[in-house]
Amino acid sequence: MKPLVIIPARGGSKGIPNKNIKQLNGKPLIHYTIEAALECFPKEVIMVSTDSEEIKKCAEQLAISVPFLRPEHLATDKATSYDVVLHAMKEAEFSGLMFDTVILLQPTSPFRKGQHIREAISLFSMDIDMVVSVKIASENPYYSLFEETDLGFLKRSKEGSFSRRQDCPEVYSYNGAIYIMNADSLSKSNISQFTKIRKYVMEAVDSVDLDNELDWKLAELIFKG
Repeated sequence: MKPLVIIPARGGSKGIPNKNIKQLNGKPLIHYTIEAALECFPKEVIMVSTDSEEIKKCAEQLAISVPFLRPEHLATDKATSYDVVLHAMKEAEFSGLMFDTVILLQPTSPFRKGQHIREAISLFSMDIDMVVSVKIASENPYYSLFEETDLGFLKRSKEGSFSRRQDCPEVYSYNGAIYIMNADSLSKSNISQFTKIRKYVMEAVDSVDLDNELDWKLAELIFKG
């Protein structure tokens, strides 16, 4: 494997202002992800993609090079993760870095550790599109998720004759912590179009993703034990 590690961290954040550099348990949020990446990879293959000078300086505190600032059109709410990844890949190629695997680590997952990344990598091979971290979903489409019909009535999202939730097939949700992707697959199609995907299951506490103030308070409580 020839990895390129991308940590996407834009400056604007509505749910938690300045969240990527906000102090969580004594350190900037983004430092948790950079430190986890450094447990697994040399710093030369770790790339922080940001539009913010403040985030750039914060990353550089851990000796991570930030060779470019993300263009303005990739720093809005409308910019997709796929667009950001493709831009970072082009910047890496321009700098002469050779890679065949892209590892996306979002800085909003402070409880994802180096061990999680290594375990996920062990599931990856070049004949698939992606290994992605997941958690067991708390809601189940066979039992507790419903859709509205054209007549305005609710029906279960997936048909099944299950009287207990425990009898339903297990379902998973992406937790946003780890994406290990085939670079060739990325060059051909959007992440949402991948079909050869393997899961890496993480515990609920390690899957906490910081999107709003309630998530932040939960993370603070977890650190306090």
